[in-house]
Amino acid sequence: MSVAYPWLLALIPVLAFFMLRKPKLGKGLPVPSLRSWDHVDQGRARYLWVLRALRFLAVALLLVALARPQAGTTKSMQVTEGIAIQMLVDVSSSMDMNLELPDGGKRTRMEVSKELVEDFIVGDGDKLKGRADDLIGLITFARYPDTRCPLTFGHPALLQLVRSLTVQDRPNEDGTAYGDALALAAARLKHLDEMEMEDQSLIAGEVTSRVIVLLTDGENNSGNHLPLEAAGLAKQWGHKVYTISLGDPQDSVAGSSASLLSPAEKVLEHISRETGGVFRKAHDYDSLKGVYEEIDKLERSKISARNFNETSEWFWLPLAAGLLALLAGMILEATLLHTTP
Repeated sequence: MSVAYPWLLALIPVLAFFMLRKPKLGKGLPVPSLRSWDHVDQGRARYLWVLRALRFLAVALLLVALARPQAGTTKSMQVTEGIAIQMLVDVSSSMDMNLELPDGGKRTRMEVSKELVEDFIVGDGDKLKGRADDLIGLITFARYPDTRCPLTFGHPALLQLVRSLTVQDRPNEDGTAYGDALALAAARLKHLDEMEMEDQSLIAGEVTSRVIVLLTDGENNSGNHLPLEAAGLAKQWGHKVYTISLGDPQDSVAGSSASLLSPAEKVLEHISRETGGVFRKAHDYDSLKGVYEEIDKLERSKISARNFNETSEWFWLPLAAGLLALLAGMILEATLLHTTP
């Protein structure tokens, strides 16, 4: 319990001194005996001090009310500064080619990509920590980009969509249009604040970073937007773009020097550099997993503790008690303790 104006409480002892002291009596009239007043009832006169006490109590309580007593509690709430991530996954026919596994086996690029994207979202218990506090969306592309899942906190549903991805094998829809996909992802992130999302948990957090993770195994050969044009939009709107080039082992050289990159990879490297992201090459399971682990470390949510004070006013309680004391004094003065002027 605290008071807003404690100096008002210092007036109460002063009031007590002036209001509760006995009034000075005059000389009066000396009489030889009080027997002639024996028929007068003087019992109630003994309680006239109650009137002074009630007046003092009323004024003291009013001062307490003016001092504004308050009861406050401090609550600490963890606020997540989350990240909005658009995952872009190539589903063109070339993603049906095989990658080498650590045990010597082989799996298709599509199957490995799906597994590692899933690990990136929920964590694999090893180095990938999962993205429970982040908004994540999924866009796939071949000749055309498709929004498979809008930005959401509903990661279980997102994982089901990731597991159901298949390679686009229709000839009229095959191709690689990551320029269009990148432009679509950048627009989704830009209009994030205007989106009506069913998951209201975004209210308790703050999206402080917006990134795009682009995985492709070829060069842009379809679509309406050139990759550098789409990258310009992402840069203008403050989005980082992390690009991953998934190629053959013989095409992959250690390092990321521009002189060792193919023309298609140079475009991807330029996109990442211009938007503040990173470009990495991968050719097998381990190298692709290492890229996702690196991105996972670079883009992490932050959790900060913020204190919120909740204060409730209690001035009404001494105010009500003071008014009751004042009313009681007025009633007694007009009835039982009435005096003649």
